Amino acid sequence: MLERLNQALDHLETCLDREVDMAEVARIAAVSEYHFRRLFVALAGMPLPVYVRRRRMTLAGAEVLAGELTLLDVAVRYGYGSGEAFARAFRSVHGVGPGEARRTGAVLTAQPRMSFRVVVEGSTTMRYRIVEKESFRVVGRKARVPLVNEGVNAAAAAHVESLDDQAVVRMKALAGREPEGILSAVVYLTDSREEGAEADYWVGAVTGPGAAAEGLDALDVPAGTWAVFDNHGPYPSALQELWRDVFTQWFPSNPYTSRTGPELLRTRPVEIGAETDSQLWIPVERAGGSAGA
Repeated sequence: MLERLNQALDHLETCLDREVDMAEVARIAAVSEYHFRRLFVALAGMPLPVYVRRRRMTLAGAEVLAGELTLLDVAVRYGYGSGEAFARAFRSVHGVGPGEARRTGAVLTAQPRMSFRVVVEGSTTMRYRIVEKESFRVVGRKARVPLVNEGVNAAAAAHVESLDDQAVVRMKALAGREPEGILSAVVYLTDSREEGAEADYWVGAVTGPGAAAEGLDALDVPAGTWAVFDNHGPYPSALQELWRDVFTQWFPSNPYTSRTGPELLRTRPVEIGAETDSQLWIPVERAGGSAGA
């Protein structure tokens, strides 16, 4: 898989002076566009659009300093319809506008061309199973929260604390399908997994399709395949490390790709750093299956 990913990055590099067809890039990687974006952010540590912008501005920066083209010509070459839009993108990467950079010969920031390679560690054993699950409904309460990649998500924790006793009792009464008990679900609103990107965060219970919500929110989930990972470790760092390992180690080693759908987590919240058991459900499909979008 890493060879195909690197071929996709090679193709992306040839498209920096025009609109990038991300579907074509994902096709070269032999995965869905959805999975390619998720795999990239896990491996690279940044969302794909951020990498593309940084690479474009790295090349554009060299041309700005060379002084052979007008600033507008450089902007057009890298896909910007106006000098203002180009200047904003340039400043977001280099911390200085293109005009000032040309006048003063400013120090610019370079994003190196990226490639992926295998580092064999052999220190992580992942316990998982594949579950074919019928359609179901998550009944509970949702809140929109920013993503936090390390440490406690304060907005998510506040949402849990805000649940009233009546809602919790209702959720427990509805819980009866796997994964059992009260759990959380995350529905990503965009392809970005950048720190601060928003997602819908649910706390609820898995019930049958069409179950009455009675004053609670309801999330209907279609039938599909799930990879289920069991985890034990300090809260919440072990869970965040598990999510990283799923995308950087498990997916490249197994014939599955991620698909659209909520990620489910059943855990017992404890004090920060205390050990706890958790179970993470990731929606997947066999590699080569129809791509979610």
